[in-house]
Formats: sequence, structure tokens, C-alpha cells
Amino acid sequence: MTKDLTKGGPAGLIFTFAIPLVAGNIFQQLYLLVDTLIVGRFLGVSALAAVGCVGGLMFLMVGFVLGFTNGLAIYTGQRFGAGDMEGVRKSAAACLAISVGMAVILTALGIITARPMLIFMQTPPEVLDMAYSFISIIYGGIAVTIVFNMMMNFIRALGDSRTPLYFLVFSTIANILLELIFIPVMGWGIAGAAAATVICQIMSAVLCFSYIVKKMPLLRVGRDDWHLSCHFIWQHLRIGLPMGFQASIIAVGAIILQISLNDLGELAIAAYAAAQKIDMIAVMPMMSFGMAMAAYTAQNHGAKKFDRIDKGVNKCILMSGGFALFIGFILINFGPAMLEQFVGSEETQVIEYGHLYLIVNGISYIILSLLFIYRFTLQGLGQSVVPTIAGVMELLMRVVAAVALVNTWGYIGACLANPLAWIGSCLPLAVMYYYTRRSLRKAYMLD
Repeated sequence: MTKDLTKGGPAGLIFTFAIPLVAGNIFQQLYLLVDTLIVGRFLGVSALAAVGCVGGLMFLMVGFVLGFTNGLAIYTGQRFGAGDMEGVRKSAAACLAISVGMAVILTALGIITARPMLIFMQTPPEVLDMAYSFISIIYGGIAVTIVFNMMMNFIRALGDSRTPLYFLVFSTIANILLELIFIPVMGWGIAGAAAATVICQIMSAVLCFSYIVKKMPLLRVGRDDWHLSCHFIWQHLRIGLPMGFQASIIAVGAIILQISLNDLGELAIAAYAAAQKIDMIAVMPMMSFGMAMAAYTAQNHGAKKFDRIDKGVNKCILMSGGFALFIGFILINFGPAMLEQFVGSEETQVIEYGHLYLIVNGISYIILSLLFIYRFTLQGLGQSVVPTIAGVMELLMRVVAAVALVNTWGYIGACLANPLAWIGSCLPLAVMYYYTRRSLRKAYMLD
């Protein structure tokens, strides 16, 4: 089911588009949350620390995939907003061709570099083998991650954010069941958690492909649609690659921070890992509002309806900002009870460390909500340079936290990395958005 986002009230369209994204992104994060929860309770703190050690590496690869596939689909959404249905099919063909090539590259790169990267990150020897076992299986299934996310982004680009939710719900439930079989019953250890995730994504990818073939004729690619020029391929890559690299740049900062965090010991690593999983779920609604703005902006930009983009941004700031204040209050006041679910109430030091992380991040969520809105709106407009610069700013701020603050203040320095990165990234994005708003208004008036 497609949906035209160029007509109707901006607030209602963005909200109804974002709600399935919120649920879908939360369920997607539950992949990682369930891994952490089951691993922590059934395999212990050492296994939890191993999962925490690979967090940066997972973000490096999976983050690139999420950003890259989302960026490729931006052009598809612009063609749909412009009413160019032939362009939609050709765009789908281009995205699929690019995705296959990228899958080969990333799979080889991930498997070759996984263990050397863990050693470079000074992963504690007692958890190195467990960490490698987990990340190597995730990297081995990265092709499935690319295909699954590419197909879901096709569906979203055509205005349907609800259907991908159903696939993610199925995958998450299946993941929980498989992990409970693979770890406590079959005794596969930490490798069982990673295997469950890959298997569930395979099943979801098959379901998603079947849905597109049967229900979305606009995405049925014919023989003529595969006649792709280099220029047409580049129209996709010029958005997709910067969005992918932007996520990877941020991940490099997370890896550098993880290196400093590893020096603080197993308890600090486990606390950071558990709190980070809670934090990732908490920020999903804010990210989802941003993703909704990317689809909304892409269609309206294709239709040359800039006033609707401007109104959408203002409404989205109110909705996402209000949620940021609410969820920050929840984590600050109820964080310890959430952390106990990962490690048990007896791990008081881990809970104390984790709660400190949630407090520092919770009070800064309002900045993050603005960051997502400005970043995804600019990407929906087809701009990639400034969002990439913003990613570099995030990297620099995390490096500062890792090199200076962690060495000086210890664990609290690591907790400050995210707020500093958000501030450094949000400033150039905000400046560029308001500059672009003025420039586009003039251009549309001339048209």
C-alpha cells in the first residue's frame, strides 16, 4: 500500500508515518536487547562484556548498511513524489544492483578484519574469543541485513511505514524463541545469540520480498528497467554513500571510545553495554520522527512543495522534542530497575555505573531530537555533504571524550561522549537547514 505524503496535514501525516517506524525501530533494537538480556542472565557478566566489546564494530558495519540503504531509497521517494512511476522502477533496479555489489564487499571486509579489530581495540583477553564468535557470525550474515533493509526502505519510500513493522515484529518474536532454544537448551553459548539474529533476518527478508512481488506493482522491475546509466547509478550513490559513511564515521568514534572504556575493567564495560541497550531503545522514537521527515521531505521535494516541508519540520520539532523530555524523565527515575533486568539486583556496581550513563544521556535527549530532524530533512532534500560533516563532528567529540575525559574523569568521561557528540553534530545541521530553507524558498518562487 503506497501513500502520497504531498497532500494532507503535515503533523498528522508525519505522526501516522512515524508511529509504525517507532514500533519497527524498537523491535529492531530488540534484536540487540534480547541478545544482551539473555546473554547476561544465562551466560554471565563476562559474556555480557563480550557483547559490549563488539558494539562499536556492529555499529560500524550495520550502521553503514542502515544509512546506505536508507539513502539509496531517498531517490526512489523523490521519483514517487514527482509522479514518475517509470523512474520508481528504474530506481528500484539501481538500488538492488548496488546492494548486491555492496553485500559482497562488506561481507569479505567484515570477516577479514573482525579479529584484528578486536585486538586493536584492546579487548580483554578473557572475552576476546567470545566477542569474535559473536561478531563473525553477524558479519557473515551482513548480506541478508542489506537485502532486508533495502526492501523495507523501498516500501517506506512509497509512503508505507506500517508493513515493514509486521516483518520486524515477526523477526523479533522468532529471535526471542530461537535464542531461548540455542542458548539455555542447546548450549550454543554466545554464538547462538548471533545465529538466531541472522536466521530471523533471513526469514523476514523472504517474507518482505514475497510481499513486494504480490502487493506492490510499482516495485516490480522489468527487463527494460535494468538498462541503467552510470549517471543514474551515481544519483543514488551520491546520497547513499555519504549517509552510510556518516554512520560509519560515528561508529569509529564509538570504537575509539570503547578502547578507552576497555581499560576501565569488566564491570564498567558490562554497565555501559547494558545501559547502551536501554538508551538505544529510548532514542528510537526520536530517530523514527527523523526518518519520517526523510520520507516526507523526499516526496514533497519531488513535488516541489517546500512550504509543506517547512511546516513539517516545525510540527516534528514539537512532537519529537516533547517525547525527548518525557523519556529522559523516565530513564533518570526508573533506570536502576531496568538495569537490574540485565544483570540481577546483586550487581550493584554495574547498576550504579549504568544509571549514571542513563542520567547524563537522558538530560541531553532534546538536543538529539533536533539533530535527527535536521539531519534526515537535509537527506530527504538530497543533501549529503553537511550531514557527513556533522558525522565528522560527532567523531571528533567522541575522540575528545575518549582521549581526554575518560583518562581524566574515568567512567563519567565516557558517559559524556554522547551529549558532546550530539551538540557538535547538531550545530552545523541546524545552520545548514535554515540556510537551505531560505535558498529553496527563493528557487521555488522563481519556478
